[in-house]
Amino acid sequence: MIGLVAACLIISATPAISQDMGASCTSAEHAEFDFWLGDWEVHTVDQQLAGTNRITKVHGGCVLREEWTASGGGTGGSYNIYDSTRGTWHQTWVDDQGNLLLLDGGLDARGRMVLRGERPGDDDVTITDEISWELNEDGTVTQVWSTSTDAGATWRELFRGVYRKK
Repeated sequence: MIGLVAACLIISATPAISQDMGASCTSAEHAEFDFWLGDWEVHTVDQQLAGTNRITKVHGGCVLREEWTASGGGTGGSYNIYDSTRGTWHQTWVDDQGNLLLLDGGLDARGRMVLRGERPGDDDVTITDEISWELNEDGTVTQVWSTSTDAGATWRELFRGVYRKK
């Protein structure tokens, strides 16, 4: 009997919890990264095809899902969400090589989406990753991924790509 009562309490409380946590996702902040939505070809600065990327809204429009396919055959993807409880954007990236990036941030003064995170490197070095996305006047998006091994004192650019709608 106690188990039945507990189950009923859990079931009746679940919709209220879900409604509070799902708080509509229609605020201006939830739309800040919408410029990245679409089916894209991604080219390097020397015009080589780096791969394709599909960015869609899922889970009731609350989450941007990224599906990446590199021109060399690798795959990866991310989930991106505006975390209204912390007032920040979050990205979780995973790929077919077992890599994981956990990034947080938001729009900077220039209107770029800038996300940063730390991960362990070799020899007890902490690697800071920073990835930015900027909407250009012509509708393309420029993505830049840089890393630092000295807490941001110096940066090394790993990737710069231009997204063009398919």
